[in-house]
Amino acid sequence: VSQGEAGRGRKGRSLFQDNTEGVASETLSKQIIFRWWKISLRSEYRSAKPGETKETHEDFLDNSHLQVQVAVVFGAKILDYVFNLCEGKFDYLERLSDKLLLKIMNYLDLEDIARLSQTSSRFEKLCKSDSLWEQIVQSTYDTITPDMRALANDVGWRQMFFTNKIQLQRQIRKKKQRQGSETTKPT
Repeated sequence: VSQGEAGRGRKGRSLFQDNTEGVASETLSKQIIFRWWKISLRSEYRSAKPGETKETHEDFLDNSHLQVQVAVVFGAKILDYVFNLCEGKFDYLERLSDKLLLKIMNYLDLEDIARLSQTSSRFEKLCKSDSLWEQIVQSTYDTITPDMRALANDVGWRQMFFTNKIQLQRQIRKKKQRQGSETTKPT
């Protein structure tokens, strides 16, 4: 399954597009378009023409047969998402890239990050990502030494953030000692 990007929502522009082997669904600002085609090595299907159904948002909400087809092909989450689009409920956060969301999340308080991580699996993944915690650590500490960076690469930036300074110094010292003993071992 490859999901296309949501458009701007202007007249005639695509709000949502999804493609799955031989089936495509597109939600326009005024209608739903469901397209299908047969993909087969059998000779009797080689001349089969693609099919297409167009429904207004209101008609789609009343068409249980088309809803079942969308659910079977794309899954219940996509059907719910299309329902929301048809009802004018746009989820603008879903349209933002992870990179942009991480920049926005960098301005949140720790309590808000914890709450945000509970809203969806996508936000849970982003809230626990090393990219976010690296930004938070860099904004918290005046300087990040190469030793601190190496330790963060080992234990993770999130763990590093929640470790107090005395523990960090102890872990850096232990890491240096291990590296020193590994370089002095005879081969």
